[in-house]
Amino acid sequence: MTLRGLEVLRTVDVILAEDTRTSSRLLNHFQIQKPLTPYHQHNEHKVLQHLVDQLVAGKTMAVLTDAGTPGISDPAFLLVRECIRNSVKVECLPGATAFVPALVNSGLPINRFCFEGFLPLKKGRQTLLKKLATEERTMVFYESPMRLVKTLEEMATYFGPDRQCCVSRELTKMFEENKRGSLTEVAAYFREKQVKGEIVLVVAGQES
Repeated sequence: MTLRGLEVLRTVDVILAEDTRTSSRLLNHFQIQKPLTPYHQHNEHKVLQHLVDQLVAGKTMAVLTDAGTPGISDPAFLLVRECIRNSVKVECLPGATAFVPALVNSGLPINRFCFEGFLPLKKGRQTLLKKLATEERTMVFYESPMRLVKTLEEMATYFGPDRQCCVSRELTKMFEENKRGSLTEVAAYFREKQVKGEIVLVVAGQES
């Protein structure tokens, strides 16, 4: 946790938290007592206008997510966009973002890459995979432990079984793991074990 981050949390009026229980542990550790308001993917549309109204009226807020940077496959984008539309000042504090160390760990070319986040669960999934099969840049995905093997197997079908990849799990944490190899090899590896934690999947682009 950066000194600047702690200063912001101590000075804002309200802290928006993806999970108030997780954020409470952080705040308690640093002895910060501020009102916590739930702000997550299930309520962000519902509470958006109310939050913007408060910001326009002069309140200051900070957004905390459970892991990673707010707005990167986490709640915050909608709020940032509305703040800009309403001339509310927005500051982004640098912090942990899983896909950057995953890219470096992968050993794949990172001079050019594209971030795809989570693949669609159903509608448009196959269409997107077919389109990405010819992508020449290194590709970065987020994936859940439950869907990892299925996604690797689907990519092996559309991208080819020998396409190189790296699965980074629980980055910067105690049980960090980086598994490199072909899509087929990595799928076989994770098929034999119980997968847990937050996952970043880095896949080589199509060779030109």
